[in-house]
Amino acid sequence: MQLKAFIFDWDGVVIDSAFLHRKSWEELSKELGKDLPENHFELGFGKRNQTIIPEILDWSDDDFEIDKWGKRKEAIYRQLGEQEGIQLQPGIKGFLADLSRHSYLTCVATSTERKNVLLAMQQHGLEPYFHGVVSSEDVTLGKPDPEVFIKAALKLGCTNTECVVFEDSPHGILAAQRAHMKTIALTTSHSKDAFEQLKPDLIISSFENLSIDNIRGIN
Repeated sequence: MQLKAFIFDWDGVVIDSAFLHRKSWEELSKELGKDLPENHFELGFGKRNQTIIPEILDWSDDDFEIDKWGKRKEAIYRQLGEQEGIQLQPGIKGFLADLSRHSYLTCVATSTERKNVLLAMQQHGLEPYFHGVVSSEDVTLGKPDPEVFIKAALKLGCTNTECVVFEDSPHGILAAQRAHMKTIALTTSHSKDAFEQLKPDLIISSFENLSIDNIRGIN
Protein backbone atom coordinates (compact mmCIF):
# COMPACT_ATOMS: atom_id res chain seq x y z
CA MET A 1 0.00 0.00 0.00
CA GLN A 2 1.28 3.45 -0.98
CA LEU A 3 0.29 5.30 2.19
CA LYS A 4 0.50 9.09 2.22
CA ALA A 5 -2.23 10.36 4.53
CA PHE A 6 -3.89 9.66 7.87
CA ILE A 7 -7.47 10.84 8.38
CA PHE A 8 -8.90 11.03 11.90
CA ASP A 9 -12.44 11.17 13.14
CA TRP A 10 -12.45 13.47 16.17
CA ASP A 11 -14.72 12.54 19.08
CA GLY A 12 -13.76 9.16 20.47
CA VAL A 13 -10.62 9.01 18.30
CA VAL A 14 -8.44 12.04 19.04
CA ILE A 15 -10.32 13.22 22.11
CA ASP A 16 -12.34 11.53 24.86
CA SER A 17 -15.36 13.81 24.83
CA ALA A 18 -18.27 11.45 25.51
CA PHE A 19 -18.92 12.76 29.02
CA LEU A 20 -19.01 16.39 27.87
CA HIS A 21 -21.29 15.65 24.91
CA ARG A 22 -23.68 13.63 27.06
CA LYS A 23 -23.76 16.41 29.66
CA SER A 24 -24.39 19.06 27.00
CA TRP A 25 -27.43 17.15 25.67
CA GLU A 26 -28.75 16.83 29.22
CA GLU A 27 -28.37 20.56 29.86
CA LEU A 28 -30.03 21.42 26.55
CA SER A 29 -32.97 19.14 27.30
CA LYS A 30 -33.50 20.95 30.61
CA GLU A 31 -33.35 24.35 28.89
CA LEU A 32 -35.95 23.31 26.32
CA GLY A 33 -38.10 21.21 28.65
CA LYS A 34 -37.66 18.22 26.35
CA ASP A 35 -37.27 14.56 27.31
CA LEU A 36 -34.23 12.52 26.27
CA PRO A 37 -35.09 9.02 24.98
CA GLU A 38 -33.38 6.05 26.56
CA ASN A 39 -30.06 5.21 24.87
CA HIS A 40 -30.21 8.47 22.90
CA PHE A 41 -26.50 9.09 23.34
CA GLU A 42 -25.42 5.68 22.11
CA LEU A 43 -27.78 5.90 19.14
CA GLY A 44 -26.61 9.38 18.21
CA PHE A 45 -22.88 9.08 18.81
CA GLY A 46 -20.95 10.23 15.76
CA LYS A 47 -24.06 11.48 13.94
CA ARG A 48 -24.80 15.08 12.97
CA ASN A 49 -27.19 17.12 15.09
CA GLN A 50 -29.37 17.53 11.99
CA THR A 51 -29.99 13.78 12.24
CA ILE A 52 -30.04 13.41 16.03
CA ILE A 53 -32.65 16.06 16.84
CA PRO A 54 -35.42 14.94 14.44
CA GLU A 55 -34.72 11.21 14.08
CA ILE A 56 -33.32 10.06 17.43
CA LEU A 57 -34.64 12.62 19.93
CA ASP A 58 -37.85 13.26 17.97
CA TRP A 59 -37.82 16.86 19.17
CA SER A 60 -38.68 18.66 15.93
CA ASP A 61 -38.85 18.40 12.16
CA ASP A 62 -38.57 22.16 11.71
CA ASP A 63 -35.28 23.09 10.05
CA PHE A 64 -35.02 26.39 11.92
CA GLU A 65 -35.47 24.74 15.32
CA ILE A 66 -33.09 21.89 14.45
CA ASP A 67 -30.38 24.36 13.43
CA LYS A 68 -30.95 26.62 16.44
CA TRP A 69 -31.00 23.82 19.00
CA GLY A 70 -28.02 22.05 17.41
CA LYS A 71 -25.93 25.22 17.63
CA ARG A 72 -27.01 25.79 21.21
CA LYS A 73 -26.02 22.24 22.15
CA GLU A 74 -22.53 22.78 20.72
CA ALA A 75 -22.20 26.12 22.52
CA ILE A 76 -22.99 24.33 25.80
CA TYR A 77 -20.38 21.68 24.93
CA ARG A 78 -17.71 24.35 24.41
CA GLN A 79 -18.61 26.06 27.67
CA LEU A 80 -18.19 22.76 29.49
CA GLY A 81 -14.96 22.08 27.59
CA GLU A 82 -13.51 25.40 28.68
CA GLN A 83 -14.60 24.90 32.29
CA GLU A 84 -13.66 21.24 32.72
CA GLY A 85 -11.05 20.66 30.00
CA ILE A 86 -11.23 18.25 27.09
CA GLN A 87 -9.34 14.99 27.47
CA LEU A 88 -7.11 13.46 24.80
CA GLN A 89 -7.22 9.77 23.97
CA PRO A 90 -4.23 7.98 25.49
CA GLY A 91 -1.19 7.91 23.21
CA ILE A 92 -2.66 10.11 20.46
CA LYS A 93 -0.30 13.06 20.83
CA GLY A 94 2.78 10.85 20.66
CA PHE A 95 1.38 9.05 17.61
CA LEU A 96 0.67 12.36 15.86
CA ALA A 97 4.19 13.54 16.64
CA ASP A 98 5.57 10.34 15.10
CA LEU A 99 3.52 10.91 11.95
CA SER A 100 4.86 14.46 11.77
CA ARG A 101 8.46 13.26 12.07
CA HIS A 102 7.85 10.95 9.10
CA SER A 103 6.21 13.76 7.06
CA TYR A 104 2.81 12.07 6.64
CA LEU A 105 -0.20 14.20 5.81
CA THR A 106 -3.00 14.34 8.37
CA CYS A 107 -6.56 15.63 8.42
CA VAL A 108 -9.55 15.66 10.76
CA ALA A 109 -12.84 14.42 9.25
CA THR A 110 -15.71 14.81 11.68
CA SER A 111 -19.42 15.44 12.10
CA THR A 112 -18.74 17.93 14.89
CA GLU A 113 -18.48 21.70 14.52
CA ARG A 114 -15.15 23.28 13.59
CA LYS A 115 -15.16 25.43 16.74
CA ASN A 116 -15.27 22.27 18.85
CA VAL A 117 -12.23 20.87 17.06
CA LEU A 118 -10.26 24.10 17.35
CA LEU A 119 -11.00 24.39 21.07
CA ALA A 120 -9.43 21.01 21.85
CA MET A 121 -6.54 21.65 19.46
CA GLN A 122 -5.75 24.89 21.27
CA GLN A 123 -6.01 23.28 24.71
CA HIS A 124 -3.49 20.57 23.79
CA GLY A 125 -1.29 22.29 21.19
CA LEU A 126 -2.36 19.97 18.36
CA GLU A 127 -2.47 22.57 15.58
CA PRO A 128 1.01 21.74 14.21
CA TYR A 129 0.08 18.08 13.75
CA PHE A 130 -2.81 18.55 11.32
CA HIS A 131 -2.82 19.78 7.72
CA GLY A 132 -6.58 20.31 7.53
CA VAL A 133 -10.01 19.94 9.10
CA VAL A 134 -13.24 18.85 7.43
CA SER A 135 -16.13 19.43 9.84
CA SER A 136 -19.92 19.51 9.91
CA GLU A 137 -19.97 22.89 8.15
CA ASP A 138 -18.21 21.38 5.13
CA VAL A 139 -20.57 18.50 4.36
CA THR A 140 -24.24 17.96 3.66
CA LEU A 141 -24.36 14.19 4.21
CA GLY A 142 -23.49 12.38 7.42
CA LYS A 143 -21.69 9.07 7.81
CA PRO A 144 -22.05 6.33 6.58
CA ASP A 145 -21.98 8.49 3.47
CA PRO A 146 -18.29 8.89 2.49
CA GLU A 147 -18.50 12.63 1.70
CA VAL A 148 -16.46 13.79 4.71
CA PHE A 149 -13.58 11.42 3.92
CA ILE A 150 -13.58 12.17 0.20
CA LYS A 151 -13.32 15.89 1.00
CA ALA A 152 -10.49 15.22 3.46
CA ALA A 153 -8.49 13.41 0.77
CA LEU A 154 -9.10 16.26 -1.67
CA LYS A 155 -7.95 18.79 0.94
CA LEU A 156 -4.71 16.84 1.38
CA GLY A 157 -4.21 16.37 -2.37
CA CYS A 158 -4.24 12.57 -2.09
CA THR A 159 -6.15 9.82 -3.83
CA ASN A 160 -8.57 7.88 -1.64
CA THR A 161 -6.50 4.72 -1.82
CA GLU A 162 -3.51 6.55 -0.34
CA CYS A 163 -5.43 7.26 2.88
CA VAL A 164 -6.07 5.35 6.09
CA VAL A 165 -8.95 6.36 8.36
CA PHE A 166 -9.21 6.08 12.14
CA GLU A 167 -12.80 5.68 13.35
CA ASP A 168 -14.57 4.67 16.56
CA SER A 169 -17.99 3.84 15.11
CA PRO A 170 -19.23 1.19 12.68
CA HIS A 171 -20.96 3.74 10.44
CA GLY A 172 -17.71 5.70 10.28
CA ILE A 173 -15.78 2.60 9.23
CA LEU A 174 -18.43 1.89 6.60
CA ALA A 175 -18.15 5.46 5.28
CA ALA A 176 -14.37 5.11 4.92
CA GLN A 177 -14.73 1.76 3.19
CA ARG A 178 -17.21 3.30 0.75
CA ALA A 179 -14.51 5.87 0.00
CA HIS A 180 -12.12 2.97 -0.77
CA MET A 181 -9.78 3.89 2.08
CA LYS A 182 -7.98 1.63 4.54
CA THR A 183 -9.67 1.54 7.95
CA ILE A 184 -8.55 1.27 11.56
CA ALA A 185 -11.26 0.87 14.19
CA LEU A 186 -10.80 2.04 17.77
CA THR A 187 -12.78 0.28 20.50
CA THR A 188 -13.13 3.48 22.54
CA SER A 189 -16.88 3.82 21.93
CA HIS A 190 -17.94 0.38 20.66
CA SER A 191 -16.79 -3.14 21.40
CA LYS A 192 -14.61 -5.13 19.04
CA ASP A 193 -17.64 -7.26 18.16
CA ALA A 194 -19.40 -4.21 16.71
CA PHE A 195 -16.75 -3.95 13.99
CA GLU A 196 -16.03 -7.56 13.09
CA GLN A 197 -18.74 -7.88 10.45
CA LEU A 198 -17.29 -4.86 8.62
CA LYS A 199 -13.77 -6.34 8.69
CA PRO A 200 -11.71 -3.17 9.12
CA ASP A 201 -8.04 -3.53 8.25
CA LEU A 202 -7.03 -3.21 11.90
CA ILE A 203 -8.83 -3.03 15.26
CA ILE A 204 -7.03 -1.36 18.18
CA SER A 205 -7.96 -0.39 21.73
CA SER A 206 -5.76 2.73 21.86
CA PHE A 207 -2.85 4.53 20.23
CA GLU A 208 -0.48 3.69 23.08
CA ASN A 209 1.12 0.66 21.45
CA LEU A 210 0.47 1.56 17.81
CA SER A 211 3.41 2.17 15.49
CA ILE A 212 3.62 3.32 11.91
CA ASP A 213 5.15 -0.05 11.04
CA ASN A 214 1.96 -1.77 12.22
CA ILE A 215 0.01 0.26 9.66
CA ARG A 216 2.52 -0.12 6.90
CA GLY A 217 1.94 -3.86 7.18
CA ILE A 218 -1.71 -3.51 6.13
CA ASN A 219 -2.23 -5.10 2.73
